Parts: sequence; structure tokens; C-alpha cells
Amino acid sequence: MKHTALTKTHEALGAKMVPFAGYNMPVQYEGVNIEHETVRNSVGVFDVSHMGEFLIEGPNSLDLIQKVTSNDASKLTVGKAQYSCIPNDDGGIVDDLIVYRIKEDTYLLVVNASNIEKDWNWISSKNDVGADMRDLSEDYSLLAIQGPKAVEAMQSLSSLDLSEIKFYNFVVGDFAGIEHVIISATGYTGSGGFEIYCKNSEVKQIWDKVMEAGESYGIKPIGLAARDTLRLEMGYSLYGNDIDDTTSPFEAGLGWIVKFTKSFTNSENLSEQKKRVLDRKLVAFELDEKGIPRQGYDIVDSNGKAIGKVTSGTMSPSLKKGIGLGYVAPVFSDFGSKIYIQVRKNAIPATVVKLPFYKG
Repeated sequence: MKHTALTKTHEALGAKMVPFAGYNMPVQYEGVNIEHETVRNSVGVFDVSHMGEFLIEGPNSLDLIQKVTSNDASKLTVGKAQYSCIPNDDGGIVDDLIVYRIKEDTYLLVVNASNIEKDWNWISSKNDVGADMRDLSEDYSLLAIQGPKAVEAMQSLSSLDLSEIKFYNFVVGDFAGIEHVIISATGYTGSGGFEIYCKNSEVKQIWDKVMEAGESYGIKPIGLAARDTLRLEMGYSLYGNDIDDTTSPFEAGLGWIVKFTKSFTNSENLSEQKKRVLDRKLVAFELDEKGIPRQGYDIVDSNGKAIGKVTSGTMSPSLKKGIGLGYVAPVFSDFGSKIYIQVRKNAIPATVVKLPFYKG
């Protein structure tokens, strides 16, 4: 079991710790609903240092990134970030990730914790252009400071104007007394805020100062359970649940990050797939009656015939109703379509809805 640099801090705060992607991680502190509402209404801080960071450098760094990712990284200027995915050779997804352009020929790839080794091996196998690759995952920490009051609460910690950092942009500057920190206006909650990348040796100081600066704003530490409910209310895909090696970006509603302005792994096959009718589509649904959909539950039609499975599901703390994602045949994918979720012996009616679930 690996530990982040803040494990002892979480334990001292009374966090319930669980194994996650090989790391000992805080799943909750006070409770999922309290933590969820804190992020939606004010500001919370997550330790997500289990995420992976790869540095890709050199004159051919962009060539490698263009080859292994589906989005067009040539559109990135220094200080901008981009959501993308790594296609495999079979039409599926190796991982989803964020690509940061740090300098002219320097990029940071931020990948899912459970896929660090897989992604590293995959990208290395495609590196026939001589790009310099470094795995920084073990040396760097990542804090997500999320919520509508994040900018106001954190402004005292930096000489930079945090309100000027636009969504999916970042700066490298001073934060909480540490120089050369990446302050990125990204996150997976849908409530605004920042992600802070720093060295392991710096993160305790930053965490303490973040908690101090946010105290008058009601800041709380937030666990992975609330991170999951927050991202699901936005309809953001979670690797291993909603997307994996067998799901295509088009099935998953991620066609917007697949750009055929360049050649990339399996791009010809994906281009053909885009033109034809898909066998299944990822849909969002809300339960019409009481119940909680869970990953793996069957989705059935009005006759009780299985038409798919729930990939992510929860009781939405904001909407106070059961919500979820799942793959179904296209005939059931139109907004307003009626489907049923098999919760034990009951087939609970649900309606296919447009994302996000949470409108803010």
C-alpha cells in the first residue's frame, strides 16, 4: 500500500482511510453529504496526490503526444490545459487524461492513479520519436481546492490574481509561501476552483496554509466519496466505471475530444466508427421513484428485458434523487426515454436526461 505525503494529516483529522488504486486514501471525514455540500456552496480541499504525472520534453514531445492522444494538442499554448484520452488499438480507451503545456517543448500529462504503470508502458511503446519521458508520480503531490469561494478564500496565499486564471488555464507561481507551484483552474467537481501541483516536501505547508486561509470561509477536507458524487452530478466519466479499454470515445459521448485534424493511434478505425450507427451509447438517467442505482445493476426495458448496465450511480446529494450513467442501445438513448433500473427485485422507472444533472 502506497501513502501520500499527507496520510498522517488525514488520519489526525479522523478520516476514514481505504485502499484506492494502490494508495491509502481518505474516503470521508465528516460524511459524504456534508462534504459534498461544502464544495457546492463554499470551498473544500481534496488530497488527490495518487494521480500520475508524466513530463514529456524535447523537440519531438508534441509529436509523441499527438500520436498517443485523441485531442489536438497542437492547439495548446503555454499556460493552457486540455482534456483528452489515449486510444488503444481496438477502439477502446487506455485512459483519459489532462495535457498541460508547461513550456514550448515541455508537456505534463496527468493520468489516473490506477493506470500509471499501464499508461507509462503504453506511451513508452509509442515513443519512437525520441521524446524525453519522466515519471514524476512518486515525487509530486496534487491538491484540489474546489468550490465557488475557492478564489476568494485562496487569494491571500498568492501574489498572482487568481480570478484571472480562466477555466483550463494555469500559471506557475507562488502559492502558500512556495515558489514555482502549478496553479491550474481545473478540477472534477463542476463547482470551480483550482488544482495545485507541488513537490511532496512542500505539500504539508501548502495544506496547512490552505486550511488556515479557508477557515473563515468554512473550508473542510473532502474525501474520495464526495469527489465521486460531485463528478457524477456533472456527468464526468470515471475511468474503470464509465470508460475503459472496451468503450469507445463515441459510445461514451467523448467525440468532442477526438480530432481528426491529425493522425493518432487507431484514428482510421475511429473515423469509420464515427460515421456508423453505434451499438450502444452512454446515457444519463434520473430515477422517477425512490431508490439508489449502483454500478453493475441491470438496465431493463418495460418488459424486463436487459438492455444495459449501470456504470455509475448514487443518491445525488444536491438533487435528492437517484442518478446514474449506463450504456444502452441507441433506441433507448433519446432524452425523455423511459428505462428501468433493476434494484434487487424491483424495476424502478427512470428517465434519460441531458447532462449535467446538477445545473448550479
